[in-house]
Amino acid sequence: MSRRRTLGTKKKIALLVSAATVAGGGAFVMASTSNAAPPAPKSASESTVCLGLATALGNNQKFIADQKANPDAQSEARIANREAVVAEIKRKQEASGCAVGESAQDSQTAQPSQPAQSAPPPAASAQPSQPAASAPAGNGGGAAASGQQVCNGSTVTLSGEGGAPAASSNQFPAGTKLKVTNLDNNKSTTVEVTSVSGSCALLNNAAFEQVREPGKFLIRRALIEKVG
Repeated sequence: MSRRRTLGTKKKIALLVSAATVAGGGAFVMASTSNAAPPAPKSASESTVCLGLATALGNNQKFIADQKANPDAQSEARIANREAVVAEIKRKQEASGCAVGESAQDSQTAQPSQPAQSAPPPAASAQPSQPAASAPAGNGGGAAASGQQVCNGSTVTLSGEGGAPAASSNQFPAGTKLKVTNLDNNKSTTVEVTSVSGSCALLNNAAFEQVREPGKFLIRRALIEKVG
């Protein structure tokens, strides 16, 4: 009887040791997993999604800076609205695995001279008196004829604003109608400019959804036409 008890005790000890070993191994695996470094956020140069969000962020930040530098009666409300948009873009950056707060200004916003270069030929050919009238287009092309391609070479991104499909622009006044075509998928939308932004044409969320490619926040190949 004592021999059986001794063997039983040894088996119990062996089982306890095995269980402890397994538990220790599991704890080690869990600790190793929990200590693994999270993936590094992607930069705008590594992801088209991150580039689109960085561009949108840069455009909105530029708009805010411009409003602060040249305030008017509506600037406070505009700035508050755009600050909310900036916060939303940063949330999208985090959710998309992008570097939060990375900003990239639309490359075409610094090149307002392009539309002005295309305006003189028709004016010079028929009506010599019109070059003076076309001078205001020097800040972007607001005097472009209806149906004319504008914002040549511009990329298009979203402003982050809600509401019905609309656009904002630093070159066309409120009420102007722009047709934006994504040449990568041939989708187009015609929207009305309702506010000022930091780029030639910036689409709000609803308008951008009508022409975007899935998962992308930037249209690299865009055709923008003034249609009204």
